[in-house]
Amino acid sequence: MSTPVEQQPKRERTWIYIVAVVLLIGLGLWAVLAFGAARQSREAEEKADRFITLVEAAGVRTPDKDQVIRILGDDGGAACANPNAALSRATLNSMLANGATGPGARPVISDRRAVLGQLLIIEVYCPAELDEFKASIDDLKTDDVTGT
Repeated sequence: MSTPVEQQPKRERTWIYIVAVVLLIGLGLWAVLAFGAARQSREAEEKADRFITLVEAAGVRTPDKDQVIRILGDDGGAACANPNAALSRATLNSMLANGATGPGARPVISDRRAVLGQLLIIEVYCPAELDEFKASIDDLKTDDVTGT
């Protein structure tokens, strides 16, 4: 087998490489800037302000606005990704147990504020899911057990 002789001048190949590298760098910078701008949208800031106001009114420690925007964005993030699905409800119910594993796990009477954060997130970021979520947590036995 023989290697073919290169017919293209070296200067022409160099220009192709330079143009390709410049295009890749330009596209990479555009992608980084577009991603950052999308996360810091006006809608995300407005929803974060509303969420923080509701959290303050509930008497809970308030998170930083930048943290809320990064985590919840403008759509509620993972908290609004089908909050009424069976797996989401099972995860919530498992966090309201006595902490044991296996046959020792038992449900407990949780504090009323245990589901307040999730409820406020759904109220602000995905209100269409709110009625069904409220119906599912209305069945939970809660009380003022922490005394705060």
